[in-house]
Amino acid sequence: MQTTKRYVSRLTRQTLALVLAGGRGSRLHDLTKWRAKPAVPFGGKFRIIDFPLSNCINSGIGQVGVITQYKSHSLIRHIQRGWGFLRGELDEFVELLPAQQRIETSWYEGTADAVLQNLDIIRSHMPEYVLILAGDHIYKMDYGTMLAAHVENGADITVGCIEVPLEQASEFGVMSVDDDLQITEFVEKPARPKAMPGSSGTALASMGIYVFSTQVLFEELTRDHEMVGASSHDFGKDIIPSVIGRLRVMAFPFRDPVQNKVAYWRDVGTVDALWQANLELIGISPELNMYDSQWPIWTYQEQLPPAKFIFDDENRRGTAVDSMVAGGCIVSGALVRHSLLFSQVRIHSFSDVEDSVIFPDVEIGRHCRIRKALIDRGCRIPDGSRIGFDEAEDRKRFHVSPKGVVLITPEMLGQDYPHGL
Repeated sequence: MQTTKRYVSRLTRQTLALVLAGGRGSRLHDLTKWRAKPAVPFGGKFRIIDFPLSNCINSGIGQVGVITQYKSHSLIRHIQRGWGFLRGELDEFVELLPAQQRIETSWYEGTADAVLQNLDIIRSHMPEYVLILAGDHIYKMDYGTMLAAHVENGADITVGCIEVPLEQASEFGVMSVDDDLQITEFVEKPARPKAMPGSSGTALASMGIYVFSTQVLFEELTRDHEMVGASSHDFGKDIIPSVIGRLRVMAFPFRDPVQNKVAYWRDVGTVDALWQANLELIGISPELNMYDSQWPIWTYQEQLPPAKFIFDDENRRGTAVDSMVAGGCIVSGALVRHSLLFSQVRIHSFSDVEDSVIFPDVEIGRHCRIRKALIDRGCRIPDGSRIGFDEAEDRKRFHVSPKGVVLITPEMLGQDYPHGL
């Protein structure tokens, strides 16, 4: 067991991780109007980007580049504040790589182009392996085991994959594999995805995680770059399909190492998925254990007082039931039920909040009734508001998701967005 740990540790020290965090995330609608998707809050006090970054640090990968582009101010500020604890003298870093037109006089045109335009930076670190990560998924994963599998299989490229229901597979890259897990076919977002052998209702989908042997990465990015007009310069659409049959490309199924079942992984790319994934954390034994001291999620954390619940009158009692409440919150004579409150939320007397996710710095006035809502940072909900009870009325002012989640942003309320969104 100790030999395996040393082996994996040596591999992770020879690896540079690149987190692709430049995406807009348009399916989140107004939540990404002024911020990049990886900067969206999650889990009470984190941002989505904290999960892949924490996975890197917990896996022993101390060299990380974060590739940014779309409205990245709040993302950059968060990383500067929360991820400056690595030791430069030990060659550990989380480095920001904004679009700089280093090779072309254009912005990043795809995920592969984003990496290509930073090839000189990759070369300067001289890694043996490059780990490409999406910056917008929620999961806990030891990348060391994937790196070990990459080396043991003699792979040129290894693709992290997970089993998904067939009806959802059109949102992902879908692959077919042989008995040795070598990928024989890879199609990005197929209209009619193929089921896995022996499982008619499940497909094997890409997680957007790739391990490349560095020289292979350089060669394939250069080859793709030269295909002017014939490539969208994307890993899932172009790079991976083009190497199937030509290089040794292996699949790495992501499974829970203890229970040997499909591991927790969430694409929180829609309002419904983000709302649901947050509320899943409230469960008695959620799949994503946020209390795991062996695999902590690191983040920038403000110095805040504990949450406070005040008033104990018969009709004015500050209470939170079946909920998660972050620091700095004050529930003043209000009832919170089955909801998640981020930091510094204020809920005033005689209000009820149920089945809702409330981002930081929100203030909810008196006599409000709120149900099945996702309220963005800095909103001030007026006294007497009723949200989540009349869909037709909600649609006049707010965005209502296909599953009936009411998304509210400051702009929808005629208010200014807060600084540090």
